[in-house]
Amino acid sequence: MKYLEHKGYAGSIEYSEEDGLLYGKVLGIKGLISYEGETGKDLEADFKEAINVYLADCKAENKAPEKPFKGSFNVRISTKLHQRAALLAMEARVSLNAFVTESIRSRVLQETKGS
Repeated sequence: MKYLEHKGYAGSIEYSEEDGLLYGKVLGIKGLISYEGETGKDLEADFKEAINVYLADCKAENKAPEKPFKGSFNVRISTKLHQRAALLAMEARVSLNAFVTESIRSRVLQETKGS
């Protein structure tokens, strides 16, 4: 497993040789939610606890928690690549958004099958 997952949140897994600890942070949000542990099980437990505390704090403050990976992002690509993708989308009679979505889906599925 490359990432920890809990309640729709994903977290990194890093190792500090200096401290002899595993640590990580929640990915895909602006706020900082971090966690650590001496073992993988400790790291996972602290990650889940950090998410649960964050969600409970948001609820207590009547504040909406940040949603990771909202499904919308800007991508900067070369003019040539943009043109080629747009023309291929037109040929396929789909929107550029649908073309890019399918291209990403295809690549993600390839990576998932490879791991």
